[in-house]
Amino acid sequence: MLKSYKTEINPTQEQIQIINKTIGVCRFIYNFYISHNKEVYEQEKKFVSGMDFSKWLNNEFIPNNPDYKWIKEVSSKSVRQSITSAEKAFKNFFKHQSGFPKFKKKNKSDVKMYFVKTDKNHIIKCERHRIKIPTLGWVRLKEKGYIPTNHNTHIVKSGTVSKHAGRYYISVLVEEKDIINNNQNNNEGLGIDLGLKEFAVVSNGNIYKNINKTENMKKLGKKLKREQRCLSRKYESLKQRSKNKEKEEITQNNISKQILKVQRLYQRIENIRTDYINKFVNDMVKIKPSYITIEDLNVSGMMKNKHLSKAIVSQKFYGIRIKLKNKCEENGIKLRIADRWFPSSKLCHECGCIKTNLKLSDRTYICDCGYKNDRDLNAALNLRDTKIYKIA
Repeated sequence: MLKSYKTEINPTQEQIQIINKTIGVCRFIYNFYISHNKEVYEQEKKFVSGMDFSKWLNNEFIPNNPDYKWIKEVSSKSVRQSITSAEKAFKNFFKHQSGFPKFKKKNKSDVKMYFVKTDKNHIIKCERHRIKIPTLGWVRLKEKGYIPTNHNTHIVKSGTVSKHAGRYYISVLVEEKDIINNNQNNNEGLGIDLGLKEFAVVSNGNIYKNINKTENMKKLGKKLKREQRCLSRKYESLKQRSKNKEKEEITQNNISKQILKVQRLYQRIENIRTDYINKFVNDMVKIKPSYITIEDLNVSGMMKNKHLSKAIVSQKFYGIRIKLKNKCEENGIKLRIADRWFPSSKLCHECGCIKTNLKLSDRTYICDCGYKNDRDLNAALNLRDTKIYKIA
């Protein structure tokens, strides 16, 4: 079984220079592969595979262009992985699964430094407080004891080093021996109704509030707006000072500092949301239900509502589904996905009657049979008892 672990690292200044240089070269190679493919296709009407591009780059382009020898100064595994990522983006485009590959922008795109075992006998060593990365050496971990260190049961296969808002993170893929889960979940199932007013309403009566409506998140949102306005003013100031080089350099340095402030705020908000989702998923699994049922939400269709699109993105409905799926697999719990057209909100849990005229503003479900309950709790109960589902 493969499992990933991500944590923050504390590299030295020398290691930071190597990481930044490798990430920069990987971004250049990714963009170069896309532009080279576009040029070849316009001239010869053919697609250049990642292997062919790698051979052309090493055997023809770099020897004939000595100015680009700095490509060879970083890890070849990272360069090769960036070519593979670009090739995968092209293949997804050909399969109509995504748009045409876009160029990676500096400080705006998620480009990573990739590393892998050099041979079968080699082991990526990991200790409680540090990990040994090829080309970097021993790198200190900020979270001690998080990554497994027993090489007999846990083998680090590969990993990536990334940079976000001035901080560095490592994500490793660990091969673990399969553990047979003999725990029997005898409790009844759970139905979870995800929403915007409340983060989630569970069929057992538990209600999880929307994290975006808390005072802390509102303060961070207002602070983010202020910092973004400040950044916008600095860009306007740069346009006015473009004639004076000294003032222009000062303004550009201030813009770089302000961009870092905005990025750190974004990251803090993102971390709070992710932590809240992780705690919610753990709470659901700790109950040890026999199954969990959620809705098959049409997120892309919901996003078309311009008034709710921002709130929908912040709820991370698909991320919740992925985390629930992984946790349920680890604990032997079935994750049921209710049919997209199942009327969970409009269906009466008591008599089974469907209330077709139910409005979004109706927060209490009242049926002609006398049944009265909270709209979201009624939906969660219906999801728990539905027979129209598929196993995730």
